[in-house]
Amino acid sequence: MRTNYFQILLALSFTVFINTSSFSQDIPKPSQKVDPIPEDSTKVVIDSLQTREISEQIQDTTHLDSVKIKQEFLTDIVTYSAKDYTSFNRAEQKLYLYNEAEVTYGDMNIKSGIIVIDYSKNEVYAGRIKDTAGIYTQHPIFTQAESVVEPDSIRFNFDTEKALIFNSKTEQSGFNVIAPIVKKENDSVIFMSKAQFTTSENLENPEYYFKSSKIKFVPDKKIVVGPTNMVIANVPTPVAVPFGFFPLTDKQTSGIIIPSFGEDNNRGYFLQNGGYYFAVSDYADLTVLGDYYTNGSYGFRVESNYAFRYKFRGNVGFRYENLISSEKGFPDYSKSTVYNIRWSHSQDSKSNPTSRFSASVNLGSSQYYQTSINQINTGNFLNNTMSSSVSYSKTFEGEPQVNLSVTATHSQNTQTKQINMTLPTFQGSMSRVFPFAPKVGSKKGIIHNINFQYSARAENQIQTTDSLFFKPQMFDDARAGVQHSIPISTNFKLFKHFSLSAGTNYQENWTFKTIRKYYDEVLDDVVEETVNGFDAYRTYNFNASLGTTIYGMFDFEKEGKDSRIKAIRHVMRPSISYNINPSFDQYYDSYVIDADGNTYDEYSRFEESIYGAPNQNFSSSLGLSLGNNFEAKVRDRDSTATEPKKVMLLNNLNFSTSYNFAADSLSWSPLRVSGGTQILDNKMNINFGATLDPYALDNNNRRINVYNINNNGSLFRLTSANMTMSYSLSSKMFDGSKEEKENERGIQENLRGGGRDDDLFGVSQDFSDQSFFDNENEDDEDKKDTEFYKFKIPWTLNLAYAVNYSNAARQNEISSHSLMFSGNIELSPRWSVGASSGYDFKNMGFTYTQLRLERDLLSWRMNFSWVPFSARKSWYFFIGIKSNILKDIKYDKRLQPDQQL
Repeated sequence: MRTNYFQILLALSFTVFINTSSFSQDIPKPSQKVDPIPEDSTKVVIDSLQTREISEQIQDTTHLDSVKIKQEFLTDIVTYSAKDYTSFNRAEQKLYLYNEAEVTYGDMNIKSGIIVIDYSKNEVYAGRIKDTAGIYTQHPIFTQAESVVEPDSIRFNFDTEKALIFNSKTEQSGFNVIAPIVKKENDSVIFMSKAQFTTSENLENPEYYFKSSKIKFVPDKKIVVGPTNMVIANVPTPVAVPFGFFPLTDKQTSGIIIPSFGEDNNRGYFLQNGGYYFAVSDYADLTVLGDYYTNGSYGFRVESNYAFRYKFRGNVGFRYENLISSEKGFPDYSKSTVYNIRWSHSQDSKSNPTSRFSASVNLGSSQYYQTSINQINTGNFLNNTMSSSVSYSKTFEGEPQVNLSVTATHSQNTQTKQINMTLPTFQGSMSRVFPFAPKVGSKKGIIHNINFQYSARAENQIQTTDSLFFKPQMFDDARAGVQHSIPISTNFKLFKHFSLSAGTNYQENWTFKTIRKYYDEVLDDVVEETVNGFDAYRTYNFNASLGTTIYGMFDFEKEGKDSRIKAIRHVMRPSISYNINPSFDQYYDSYVIDADGNTYDEYSRFEESIYGAPNQNFSSSLGLSLGNNFEAKVRDRDSTATEPKKVMLLNNLNFSTSYNFAADSLSWSPLRVSGGTQILDNKMNINFGATLDPYALDNNNRRINVYNINNNGSLFRLTSANMTMSYSLSSKMFDGSKEEKENERGIQENLRGGGRDDDLFGVSQDFSDQSFFDNENEDDEDKKDTEFYKFKIPWTLNLAYAVNYSNAARQNEISSHSLMFSGNIELSPRWSVGASSGYDFKNMGFTYTQLRLERDLLSWRMNFSWVPFSARKSWYFFIGIKSNILKDIKYDKRLQPDQQL
């Protein structure tokens, strides 16, 4: 039985020898066809008894070897290919792949000029090859999982998965790492010697790099470095650290925000915009920033961004500054606190079509933007108003449709420090109901078009000042009320060309506070007291209007004139309206004003209610209005065009006035004129307006019931006029490329603070905040280095002109007259300058001026901002690395405004 056992082993060994001997020939390529092995026609019969006996002996545990069988070194399929040849040397036990060689084993892939697989050592070697000119080409590219390395040569062991890499170049989380010798321990640990790492894209000649004696690199987790020195333009710098730690992750992580350093003439040295960033979750973050000044002033900002895809997104922020000027004991010593609250929330329109919630909040101290010394508020210090609105609306589909909304609003004048708020306003409305309309077919005639609506408005108004904001006293003079409105109207055609509409409106106003006036004999004066309690009054009015549209055309072609203008079309929309407002004397009372019993009868208890007092004077007025529109058809400059081009001459030119039949004097209201148009391919907007009064003035500049023409004057007296023009143009208008806004992030900061949507008043800037520059396209083809002169210089220019004339009381003066302008020009692919300024023609001086300079230094960015004059004279310089990983490596210096005595 033992003999049979060894016979089987011998047969198996012989079979293995026969199979392995076939490797002496060249191994065919994967694409090469292999002839099939012919089937052996000889039948072999095995004695089942002998087989069973051998099997039983093999299963005997006493005969089995206790040494464990070594696992094969290849645990996965190895695939390989090469362009020139693939050869296996049996004596060396090596497989050679030459020219565009590639080997794949599991998640490991190597591409190189030459690859050698050593089966005796279970190693693979990859290197370069020389071309006909003797230059090394086809550098190895080693890929394992998401890690990619491009060295000169590499050795990799299949058993230990260790590797030696020479002159490697790899990219990890924004870092480009170059090392002469790299030792790869396993999938998660890599050691490097005398390595360089940088964020520069030019690996052959980087603008800067950090040179470290040794590096431990854990992919997607961290980089730990030993003694490291910063090198700029191949020149070592004194900047060095004994060790360093760089976390690597594709997700947002929490971390420290390095502040910027500077000096202020009033408050000493400072650290500004430093703090901590909290990565709360995938849906929200939190940033806490602080400022500190050596004279004791301080400030902090808390900002959070949140977003839920397909639902909503927004941001909320709170800013606070405690400002100290001068020193205690000096006469100019002062201390003040300012704050600002901002919240922006928008809902995705597809998340819920029937309900919507939105918020736009900007409130705080009236002098916040004027007194804040943080650079980020630069673009908003000229704002005169702050406003807020938070609203929720809900629509109930059906017939009729019902709309409900709740809104809280806030309006603040930063000059007068007056604050008006509604907390809250409720509005409910019902869509139009046509009770006499047919169920099938269209509505025709006066009866079918009769309709009515219902709306209700309830609000609580608060009027206060900056000093009482967020204090209990702000609610002392709050006014609340409810207004119900039911309009009934109809419309129909008259004589085919006229549209006639008529209607009436019923209103009921509820209030919860009224007043009472009476004569106090003790005080010998009229006393006004507030009466708490529900009260209401009801009003109604009637109206009717008749209008039509008249089209006029002047055809130049029919006149036989060969001109570029083909025709001019004039559209007129005249309208006549009549309104009757009855007198509601029943809501007016009289009271005694002195001890003699004299009475004063022009008093209503609703005078100070939220909706005011009802109308006391009967009015019957006729309104006249005329709207005009002028449009021209001109011959297109394009000779291939078959149709003339339409050009808008005047978008609108409107005239309106009214005559009150019930008035004893001054029956005509002033004639109001307004108009607007767009010219130069709709790039220039022009709007104008004027007020013309037909009545004259007396010697005290009061209107009298005498026509101005009868007082040795003209038909109308110009009392006021205004005109505004705005023009935006850029070089992209002339080359047909897409126009984009400059300083977009700074303009967004302007808008959040209630400022303009352009840079005419300057832009908010915080050069150390990378988010201000995240939208820049660093891969723009125009910014690539070139040996040729860039003949196209991109530029933008914004102009805004405004003039106002006042003559209501014979002032005959230009009340305001200014020109604002801003522009940006790219002097070279990486140099750009910008400016924002204006000129006040009335006061003969320049307005707030800001000059900007930006230099793209490839991996670095340099910015300079300068306010050359005004009370906010200052400058700000910054240079730093662009990459978010190393954004704290920077230098910035600023000069704050001088102290004003």
